[in-house]
Amino acid sequence: MTVNETTVADTKPIIELHNVGKLYGNVRALGEVDLAVKPGQVTCVLGDNGAGKSTLIKIISGLHQHTQGEYRVDGEPVRFSTPREALDMGIATVYQDLAVVPLMPVWRNFFLGSELTRGLWPLRRLDIEKMKKIVDEELCAMGIELDDLEQPIGTLSGGQRQSVAIARAVYFGARVLILDEPTAALGVKQSGVVLKYIAAARDKGLGVIFITHNPHHAYMVGDHFAVLRLGAMELSADRRQVSLEELTNHMAGGGELAALKHELAQVRGVDVEELPEEADLSL
Repeated sequence: MTVNETTVADTKPIIELHNVGKLYGNVRALGEVDLAVKPGQVTCVLGDNGAGKSTLIKIISGLHQHTQGEYRVDGEPVRFSTPREALDMGIATVYQDLAVVPLMPVWRNFFLGSELTRGLWPLRRLDIEKMKKIVDEELCAMGIELDDLEQPIGTLSGGQRQSVAIARAVYFGARVLILDEPTAALGVKQSGVVLKYIAAARDKGLGVIFITHNPHHAYMVGDHFAVLRLGAMELSADRRQVSLEELTNHMAGGGELAALKHELAQVRGVDVEELPEEADLSL
């Protein structure tokens, strides 16, 4: 165990979920989930479509309330009514669509809804120079280099837009950063850009929740892995406890892989000898 891993292990979690579940009428979308998010750690939440990832995000971010279990922030039980309440406690969510205005400049999107002003009413006006200076400093601190802060944010690549959104959340006091499938619609190079800034946010001491369906992306930056399956926790393990192959098998569903291998064996011309066997679910 490295010095950094020892420090994180001894750190108290910012967010703790104990047996948290969510019912929509008689439908159980999430059941008995345990999760802890510590500062300086990337917690990767993986799962296929319908696994419960979106429901989990909505509970942590304050969009929905849990119907069972306990949700704690800094050790105190909470039940958020709105995302604003979660944000006030330092829990920020960056959704896949980023909630940006494509035709507005980068600096304006950075401060969207929280613009700085100067002067007294009725002569109050936007403090454009100060906002640009802050944006430039914050992006540079994250290692993000843009040629022109006046360019519309819609002209940036997907990876650059995600990076600006991460830097914005850090500036406005996020302690926990929830990233909803930030690499889902990106190519290999742009995904690498986003993963780089996820690691940078972790190194700044933030607790990062990285929601993804890509185990390879998760394993590049993750410190702890939680795999959801049909609303239940399939796996919860630190990086040293699970390999990429094991994580991939859990993500795919070991039992389903074995069944699929059996079915493919009946198809002429398909070699199933190299396909993985059922995953070891004892972790």
